[in-house]
Amino acid sequence: MRFLFSLLAVVAAIVGCFGLNGCRHEEGALGSRYDFDGFVPRYNDFIHKWLIEQQDAAIKEKAHLEEEIAKADDEKRKLLEVRLQANARELEKWAFRLSLGDYLKMGDPSEIPTDLVWDDGMNEPEIGDPRAKKGGVLRQYIPDFPPTTRLFGDNSNNSFRGYLYDDIDIPLVDYHRETMHMIPGVASSWAVSKDGRTIYYKIDPAARYSDGEPVHAKDYLVSVYVNVSDNVVNPYAKQYFKENLAQVAMYDDHTISISLPEAQVYGPLIAGDFTPSPPHFFAEYGPDYDTRYQWRFRPTTGAYEVKPEDIVKGVSITETRVKNWWAKDRKYYKYRYNPDKIVYTVVRDQSKAFELFKAGELDTFLITTPELWYEKSEMKPVYNGYIDKVTFYTRYPKIPRGLYVNVSRPLLKERDVRIGIAESLNWKKVINVMFRGDYQRLNAFNEGYEGLSDPTIKARGFSISDARASFAKAGFTQEDRDGILKKADGTRLSVSITYPTLPIYDQIFSLLREEAKNCGLELRLDGLEATVAYKKEMLKQHDIALGAWGIEPPMPDFYQFLHSSNAYDESGNLKPNTNNTFAWARPDTDMLSEEVRTATTMDDLRTAVQKLQHIMHDEAIFLPGYAVDFVRVGSWRWVRWPDSDTTKFCPPVVYDPHEVHVLWIDEDMKKETLEARREGKTFPESVKTVDDYRQKSPEGDDASEAPMDETPATPANDPTPPPTAPASEQPVPADPAVAPEEKGNGP
Repeated sequence: MRFLFSLLAVVAAIVGCFGLNGCRHEEGALGSRYDFDGFVPRYNDFIHKWLIEQQDAAIKEKAHLEEEIAKADDEKRKLLEVRLQANARELEKWAFRLSLGDYLKMGDPSEIPTDLVWDDGMNEPEIGDPRAKKGGVLRQYIPDFPPTTRLFGDNSNNSFRGYLYDDIDIPLVDYHRETMHMIPGVASSWAVSKDGRTIYYKIDPAARYSDGEPVHAKDYLVSVYVNVSDNVVNPYAKQYFKENLAQVAMYDDHTISISLPEAQVYGPLIAGDFTPSPPHFFAEYGPDYDTRYQWRFRPTTGAYEVKPEDIVKGVSITETRVKNWWAKDRKYYKYRYNPDKIVYTVVRDQSKAFELFKAGELDTFLITTPELWYEKSEMKPVYNGYIDKVTFYTRYPKIPRGLYVNVSRPLLKERDVRIGIAESLNWKKVINVMFRGDYQRLNAFNEGYEGLSDPTIKARGFSISDARASFAKAGFTQEDRDGILKKADGTRLSVSITYPTLPIYDQIFSLLREEAKNCGLELRLDGLEATVAYKKEMLKQHDIALGAWGIEPPMPDFYQFLHSSNAYDESGNLKPNTNNTFAWARPDTDMLSEEVRTATTMDDLRTAVQKLQHIMHDEAIFLPGYAVDFVRVGSWRWVRWPDSDTTKFCPPVVYDPHEVHVLWIDEDMKKETLEARREGKTFPESVKTVDDYRQKSPEGDDASEAPMDETPATPANDPTPPPTAPASEQPVPADPAVAPEEKGNGP
């Protein structure tokens, strides 16, 4: 579960404060010492009782809904009938799960269906470049030393986790970063049951952990154990295994099945995004897990390992390529993971890190921001051809960076007010002034999922006349002394914007506030320390909050953001500490959110995704900000990137080109370059644009922005680097201090 558990450190700390109320109620049922054999029956019993509770609650809900429908008027009846449809699906789901029997199952090979159709995913193009060379050292920097090298547990959800595990460990099934089709990982083949809910996997008999021990089917059951037992505080994992997987079963040493509560389009990938836990490593697993395993690197199925002597606390961590790695000759992996070592050195100041890169002490540097690209990288090592500069256009889905409107607030319940606010935000000016026009306007929530997102949706442009017309519809027809609109009863058109107080955000929102005044809207700037801003948003105490939530291909997720179960509790009170910060609750979006999760065909998935995008646009609950569809990379010329028939620089569905490990070190070019630098010799300057994978709008580059009432301002001379979000399937708020070129590890 590489990306499912990868949350930002700042969020992990907060979740530790908020999310633990229900974490320990399973104590006793799950055990508090190492005892896998004893854990299995206890956990199976715990899950069975929980399923019965859920089924009973759904039966009661059905009776209640039928009673309400019988006496409801036509309009209310339609809404209740939608809820009744959802209830029927819930009842069917609980019945299916109960029919499976034990959650953790020790099965027999004779139970595997004989009519399964097995797939091995071997028809996709290679990843990387056949010219890639093994060897050398890749030197990179990290801004902080990680608080632990554990995969899970206290403080494990830090920004370094991706480098250690998420980008290295091999899941059962992965997806191809260009075609988006499924490819083998630890599983050499897989098959889906007739009902689409159970996926069978054949583990490659050659699969080994980085310490050389073989991977067994039982290790996947052990993963459940070590993640959910009461030896560790791991609330998200406990919820995930309980709610999102219906069964994990083994049949022999190399065959397992994972059942999902409902069939899904990407079922093998969703169930297969699951990594094993080596029992020999967890032999000392117990109540002191957090401290005992604090600096132990868990062996993975990936190409790199961290040796104890290579953890220099506060200074650096080095990853070493595994000798005779089991997948080194496998298709999709053989041209990747090339350097012998990757050294991550702590450099707490980005400017100092850039100077080290300039001096040749770091091999690559992400230079996406205008300041780095246009100013700081205009330097002799570039002019002399020692450093290559590349702009690489990706196909990674757009980070949903924008303003999240809390519709439970009295003023913001009115749709016309929300639309007017959208029309009062001059994001085009922000892009031109702050980012030199390089970035684009984001158009929609979950934009950029090829084949799923609706490209016809365009964000509302800044327009004084349109904004005032929308506000007038909501009754704001008079002006106060300062030009802010108000209703006849004196209610002012005033809302607060909550955001992490950083120079970049202070500048952005000061600009937006001044522009909004022209529309009669008062934006009250509520800049807070990052963790305080997040806490306020999670408690649903904000009017409007800036967000940039982590995402992960291949499919978007709306459930956690829009489903009413994440908005209100059974008593009708706002539910804190959920990702539905819109406080949005409507039966039709509940149904559609569930359909996105459980669609069995791409057509059904596309239909549900696009309907939800239109609802969010039409209701103006998410106000899109800006987006970036490229990454800019500086590399010393001995760092080589693919230029093959199948891979141009890097596979396109990436947040950061480093994450797929397709580069390599050319030691001969390094020697040549260092000698040339000493002798004052030069090479041709190399500044390239790789747009082979670029998504081009048929309407042109400016199609995303509606006409404005004024001419855009002249770009600033010294813009501050913009923040961005990390990538993940289970979104959490992005660390606002992360710049676009810095890959967060987020949720």
